Amino acid sequence: MLDRIIARAIPAAPLSRRGFLKLSAGAAGGLMLGAALPVSRAAAEAAADGLAMPFVHIRPDNSVVVIVKHLDKGQGAATGLATLVAEELDADAAQVTTEFAPANTALYANSLLGVQGTGGSTAMANSWQQYREAGATARAMLVAAAAETWGVDPAAVTVSGGMVRAEGHSASFGALAEAAARQDVPGEVTLKSPDQWVYIGKSFPRVDVQRKTEGGVGMFGMDMRMEGMVHAVSLRSPRFGGTLATLDDSAARAMAGVIDVIRLPDRATVIAETTWQAIQARDALVAEWDFAQAENRGTAELRAEFAALLDREGMPFHMAPASGEAAARVIEADYVFPYLAHAPMEPIDVTVLFDGERAVFWTGSQIQTLDQTIGAQVLGIPPEAVTINTLWGGGSFGRRAIYDSHYVAEAAMVARAWRDAHGEARPIKLVWTREDDIRGGYYRPMHMHRVRAGLDAEGRIAFWQHRVVGQGIMLGTAFEPFAVKNGVDSSSVEGLGESSPYEIPGWVVDVHHPRVGVPVLWWRSVGHTHTAYVVETMMDELAEAAGVDPVEFRLRYLTDPRARNVLELAADRAGAVPEGLTRGIAVHKSFGSYVAEVADVRMREDGTVKVERVTCAVDCGVPVNPSNIRAQIEGGLGYGLSAILREEITLTEGEVDQSNFYDYTPLLITDMPEVEVHIVPSTEAPTGIGEPGTPPIGPAVANAVRRATGQAVRELPFARHGLA
Repeated sequence: MLDRIIARAIPAAPLSRRGFLKLSAGAAGGLMLGAALPVSRAAAEAAADGLAMPFVHIRPDNSVVVIVKHLDKGQGAATGLATLVAEELDADAAQVTTEFAPANTALYANSLLGVQGTGGSTAMANSWQQYREAGATARAMLVAAAAETWGVDPAAVTVSGGMVRAEGHSASFGALAEAAARQDVPGEVTLKSPDQWVYIGKSFPRVDVQRKTEGGVGMFGMDMRMEGMVHAVSLRSPRFGGTLATLDDSAARAMAGVIDVIRLPDRATVIAETTWQAIQARDALVAEWDFAQAENRGTAELRAEFAALLDREGMPFHMAPASGEAAARVIEADYVFPYLAHAPMEPIDVTVLFDGERAVFWTGSQIQTLDQTIGAQVLGIPPEAVTINTLWGGGSFGRRAIYDSHYVAEAAMVARAWRDAHGEARPIKLVWTREDDIRGGYYRPMHMHRVRAGLDAEGRIAFWQHRVVGQGIMLGTAFEPFAVKNGVDSSSVEGLGESSPYEIPGWVVDVHHPRVGVPVLWWRSVGHTHTAYVVETMMDELAEAAGVDPVEFRLRYLTDPRARNVLELAADRAGAVPEGLTRGIAVHKSFGSYVAEVADVRMREDGTVKVERVTCAVDCGVPVNPSNIRAQIEGGLGYGLSAILREEITLTEGEVDQSNFYDYTPLLITDMPEVEVHIVPSTEAPTGIGEPGTPPIGPAVANAVRRATGQAVRELPFARHGLA
């Protein structure tokens, strides 16, 4: 079975001196122009006699396939990249489709991350030049082919709407694709100027909308169906770091549909005919665990240890000179941020097929380089023997961007054990239930902050002392050499010091990274989720203490004109405060983008918060697709609001207390405010948009609540204070 699947893959060939080469199209014959990428044989046959380059395939049927190197997990990356190619190619939008790129770091690396992967809101920033050049290169080769075929000067050839024309001649892309593949690849291409753009800056439907609306089969990993497939569900230690001491699987093995129970050092996996049978049998397993090396502390103990560190000097991160003025008033505040789960709509799943020599994985792969490398290590085969088929992700928020590829590694362990025990290759679909995922770790780290800030007699900031306590996400991972400097993990302090748009006198930041056995991971907007909250709520308290308008107070310390602009724009567009509501504001820079949010809040009679309206201003460089930008700001804002209202992960004796949406409560439809998004026109290169909408909403709402009630919310979620 694996042979039938792998046979469709054409092995990578060496790059020519120009980075392109001719590949045999296999059974269909003919030639296709491509690069060193393992395209499938099916794709090769479809593109036979067509033009195929790393990022764009023009096929004889006149379709233009954009090869998307970034996972699309709902943030619109596929649409954005397709837009860039279509723009420079002068394609008809209706002829453009997308496919995810295979795992090939040499070709598809994210230059901002150093691996083939998606994260940090870098998809457009990383691909802006690359994908436009790909479209322009393909266009130039079509023009050269037309000129040669028709015997005309290339300068007389025009391209628009997916058609090539010159002096009474016209042809579709598909009709010229074979001839274009025979042309030399231009060394340089000229990109359009903004005044020539047809697609960039316009709102178009996303490429995934129709398929998602119709419920397209096989779009997500959870949809995978294959001949001979079996289903796997695991029983894992209830405490992080626990190992399996004893296992009684007799009851599970006797249940209908159960094929096998595979025991691994820290888990047991049931293999069954269906996922439901596997879940039922997994729940019938009787296990005893060894917690000697596990994390056995609960939330109360961890908080006490973190709080003790607030009293001790930490590792220095940032030091700015003080104003030189004496402080006439000092405000001190401690903040507590809980662990947070990602809780994407589609829990973790991966399908694997392993024949002892080669393996294929199907999953919403967010870091293909790591998934391929770690999958190969577990299986004991070379990385080039591992194929990663990236599927659409049903949400992620960071959950699928795993530095240890733990769920791919787990699937590989199960596949290897299955192969050893049964001597056959069958597709194995490993599924994590919602409960598995919420209890399974890899959370936004718990953090505590302490700020002591002083105002001088003129109401200006004299100093700002800031201490951060929290686990470092990058510590102990392959990313540590790049992301940890002088012992400080950048993921804990982003948004502070030099990465803040503020220039604050006497801003001193130090950090503690306590060692905790709870697995942590980047979570939508990562460290900005807590640093923005602290800075923006403290700025608001200082403004009030100084007797200065909160917008004006912030502008004193914002030297970045783009940050000033979004703050003033949001405040202006918000207009007058509606009767019965209280207003809060916040501005923050993250992932290269600037977002200001104005929250109008109503305090209900029962004392809970209702955010009625949020006015946003965003500067993310060139707005490639304004509709998608608005959607991402709305979604990021909703995700951040969800977190501050009710969400938290707590532990009792090392075991996670929450398990599903009934006790890890996400945003309700009745919680969602009316959102108005204003996009700043820009000619700057695009920056992130998937995450920057998340950080400002928490402090904006908290500032409104403090003004309405006099209560500063410094420990999240709001529900702890009866506010949600």
